[in-house]
Amino acid sequence: MTFDPRHKSRTILDGPDRAAARAFFKAIGFTDDDLKRPLIGVAHCWIEITPCNWNHRKMAEKVKEGIRAAGGTPIEFNSITVTDGIAMGTEGMKASLVSRETVADSVELVVRGHLMDGFVGISGCDKTIPAMVMAMARLNLPSVMLYSGSILYGEHKGRRLTIQDVFEAIGAFNAGKIDAQELGAIENRACPGGGACGGQFTANTMATAFEMLGVSPMGFNDVPAMDPRKEEIAFETGKLVMGLLTKGVLPRQLITKRALHNAIAGVMATGGSTNAVLHLLAVAKEAGVKLTIDEFDAVSRRTPLLADLKPWGSYTAPEMHAAGGMAVVAKRLLDAGLLNATETTVTGRTIGDEAREARETPGQKVIRPLANPLARHGGMAILRGNLAPEGCVAKVAGHAEEVFRGTARVFDREEDAFVAVKAGRVKAGDFIVIRYEGPKGGPGMREMLHVTGALQGAGLGASVALMTDGRFSGATHGLMVAHVAPEAAVGGPIAAVKNGDPIVLDVKKRRLDVALSAAEIKKRLRAVRPPKPRYTWGVLAKYARLVSSASDGAVTG
Repeated sequence: MTFDPRHKSRTILDGPDRAAARAFFKAIGFTDDDLKRPLIGVAHCWIEITPCNWNHRKMAEKVKEGIRAAGGTPIEFNSITVTDGIAMGTEGMKASLVSRETVADSVELVVRGHLMDGFVGISGCDKTIPAMVMAMARLNLPSVMLYSGSILYGEHKGRRLTIQDVFEAIGAFNAGKIDAQELGAIENRACPGGGACGGQFTANTMATAFEMLGVSPMGFNDVPAMDPRKEEIAFETGKLVMGLLTKGVLPRQLITKRALHNAIAGVMATGGSTNAVLHLLAVAKEAGVKLTIDEFDAVSRRTPLLADLKPWGSYTAPEMHAAGGMAVVAKRLLDAGLLNATETTVTGRTIGDEAREARETPGQKVIRPLANPLARHGGMAILRGNLAPEGCVAKVAGHAEEVFRGTARVFDREEDAFVAVKAGRVKAGDFIVIRYEGPKGGPGMREMLHVTGALQGAGLGASVALMTDGRFSGATHGLMVAHVAPEAAVGGPIAAVKNGDPIVLDVKKRRLDVALSAAEIKKRLRAVRPPKPRYTWGVLAKYARLVSSASDGAVTG
């Protein structure tokens, strides 16, 4: 059976009864000929506040040109974004993870409400990337996700900079290690133009993971935002979605368990962001695929760490693109027998075919050979223990320590922890605990880059650990454990910890434990009086009522 390219739009546009709908379209310039072609949404997240999405309007125009050239009628529309790099360390950051649901909801509603036949989702800032793929999975229409690209690196005194360096410079300034002039120089040079954060932080982690998943064409997301080729790729994406429409290729045919394992392997091989756990769990849920956090650990155990990328490594995303991009990582995994090679992608080729076509730049140093990986395991681990019965995520890329024993320093808000670090009250051997920052307790599960950057800048990155029921930025590195579940706000054991309690982080055993008996934890939890909710109305209050545990992806559906 052939697939009808106008499988949705016929209902809303055809016949005498739909004259009023056509009149509305004609009021803004659409013609009868336009309305006889498939309607293809072009969703993006342009906003006048961030470099991450700065090129979305320009990319949308090129995608639309490609759609028209291939016989479709494009319809451009906007969603939102919340920019982590700006909101970080403030109440505004509580809106960040919530925005993932809002972007997915808004794209779904526009496409569903106007019976579009397919769509292209252009993403940039961290949460917009999984949000577009969540919308793809929900709608299950022919569609493609296109990442608008990484920012180029900045330069200062011969050093290549990303936004990570600014956050760490704040810590160095507060610790008296650099002066205000040096801080200003780093601030002014770290972000040279449009594009999302330049390391293997959350944006680039998810962009590359979705190439591995097969919902973005291999190599398209790798191209930096300001590279002239990005516009060519946008045009090709417009043509590509029309091909998917003609063939009737649907996202849920691509988003399988095996394809999700490929995406996880890509994250682990590149030392990617811990946020990938939340986002891939959310995508799996929207696609109707059962995926658990334990599967992330299983993939990580067998996947070598191959890409030497910031925040813990040496290179940036544009340098990885220059080395050959994610296709080279896929080829390494294929050669190691770690790629589910027969999974289909939006190009119509399998992920194995895409990997075999990788073009590695001779002499590149960003992506290691299989015989010489940075580590024999992936960049993160899933831990359990009496502090995290439902699990938590530890970032292990970039440091060899497998066991850390520390003394609890407990904070009920991120800001309080930052003040303590800034004032020099956090010392080597401390195990910082930041709680009531989870999906419900925050609400919104803030990232802790303000604190973790301050620790690195103060020279405490190797001697202090941090655990939280909140999240970490992809730019975070060090002895860090996030997504502790159950969270404090729902009575998780993290709420029972007191200053001075001994805590052990054991990566090898996959354990996170406080030296307390089960009876003592239960006794303490009975006496806990959690803070009153900070929001009792509005979107944050609604989110707190609906959101699931971090171990389930912190979804609201």
